[in-house]
Amino acid sequence: MPTAISGGSRIRTNTPAENAYNALQGAGNDIALRQLRLSTGKRINSAADDVAGYITSRSLQARNGALKSAMNSVGDASTVTSITQDALDTVNSLLTQIKDSAATASSGALGTDEKVALAKGAFRLAQQIQFAVDSTVFGGKQLLQGGFSGDWTVGYYANNTLLTIGIDLTTSNADFNVSSQNFNLNATSAANAPGGNTNMFAGVTGFNLQSLNEVSSSNLGVFSNANIATTLTSLSDSLDNVNKVASYLGGIQVRLNSQSDLLKSQVTNYNAAISRIEDADVATEQLSLVKSQFLQQASLISLTQANQNPQAFLRLFQ
Repeated sequence: MPTAISGGSRIRTNTPAENAYNALQGAGNDIALRQLRLSTGKRINSAADDVAGYITSRSLQARNGALKSAMNSVGDASTVTSITQDALDTVNSLLTQIKDSAATASSGALGTDEKVALAKGAFRLAQQIQFAVDSTVFGGKQLLQGGFSGDWTVGYYANNTLLTIGIDLTTSNADFNVSSQNFNLNATSAANAPGGNTNMFAGVTGFNLQSLNEVSSSNLGVFSNANIATTLTSLSDSLDNVNKVASYLGGIQVRLNSQSDLLKSQVTNYNAAISRIEDADVATEQLSLVKSQFLQQASLISLTQANQNPQAFLRLFQ
C-alpha cells in the first residue's frame, strides 16, 4: 500500500515520483489483464489466474467431453434399433400378406391352380423377407440373422466406470420368449429334432417358408386341406414372434431416448458451470478497464508533477 511521503528536500529520494510510478505500473498491469480477458472471453487464462477454478473447470471439461461421446454412442444405438424396427415392420407386413394368401387358399371355392398361384406369389413375398433380412446391416454386421449383439456406452459413474445399454438380437435371447428369432428362410434348429435338424422360421419349429415354393398341382403341400390350418397357425405364431422382437427393441429405444435427453441436460449444465467458473463477465471487465485507464492517466500526470518538484530546490543554489 503506497504512503503519502514527500521525502522533503533529500537529494536521494523522490518518494512522490516512486509512488506515482508504482501506481502507473499497477494500472498498466490491470489494463493488460482486462484487455486479455476481454479479447479471450475467459476469466481464467492460466492456472495462475485462479488455481482452484482452473482445476475445477478442467475437470468439468473432461467430464463434459466424455458425456458428449456418450451422446454419440446413444445415437449409434438408436440407429441400430431404428434400422432393425423398420426391417421388422417390413417383415411383419410381408408375413401378413402371406397369411392373407394362406387364408384365401383355405377357401373351398378355389381350385388347385388358384392355390398354386397364391403359394407362388406368397413365396415371392418370402423371398422379399429374406432380402430385407440380408440388407438390414449396421457397421458391417447383419442385424436380423440371429447373431447380432452389442453394448453401447451411455454414461459414466463418478469413478469413470462405464454405464452401458446392450442390444441382444442373438437366437439365445430369452427376452423374446421364443426359441429363435432367426428370420432366414432356411433356418434350422437342433431342438426337438432327434437324428437331425428341423426347420424353423421366427421361432416356429417345423415351419419353413421355402415350402411355399414346393406347392404344385400334384401336391398342394402347406396349402392342402390337411395342412392349411397348421400353416395358418405357424404364420400367426411367426407374426407374434416378430412383434415380440419389435417390442423388445421398442423398450430399448425408450431407454435410449430417455438417456439421450438426460445427457443433453447434463452437458448443458456442465457447460453452464464451466462458463460460470472460467468465462469473463464482459460488463464487469469493461468497467474495470475504464477505471484502470483513468488511473493510468492520473498516475502519468502525478508522475510528471512529482518529477518537477526537485527543480524547486535548485533555486537554493542561485
